[in-house]
Amino acid sequence: MSTTVKMMLDAKGRAVETVEPDRKLLEVATVLNDRKIGAVIVAGLEGRIAGIFTERDLVRTIATHGVAALEQPVQTMMTTGVTRCREDQTVEEVMEMMTGGRFRHVPVETDGKLAGIISIGDVVKARMREVEHEAEQMKAYIAS
Repeated sequence: MSTTVKMMLDAKGRAVETVEPDRKLLEVATVLNDRKIGAVIVAGLEGRIAGIFTERDLVRTIATHGVAALEQPVQTMMTTGVTRCREDQTVEEVMEMMTGGRFRHVPVETDGKLAGIISIGDVVKARMREVEHEAEQMKAYIAS
């Protein structure tokens, strides 16, 4: 049985760091650093996803606009075309999504609202557990 996004969220928790669209980039960078995370969700109205801001977005922003951009609101530099996943999707589907899109964080949406976030680390851990379980099953089969 394949691990689902719901199973990953149940194991790791559903807390997601969110910021308001008008927060300055320097404040958002501080949140990323202080929380030791790679992305924040920019919250829209009624818990909806307005965008995502990641470490890569921060690097791109500084390289393109210089340090003065750190005084700009996050909504001016966030990624707005956010790829989302659902709780019923499998670890393989999310892995394919992340690999194809070349990103490391996928917000989880339920009924149009933010329900969690899955990182590439979460996906790798889940997949490793699946592989270990398959190996144990194979060993048990061979031993019997």
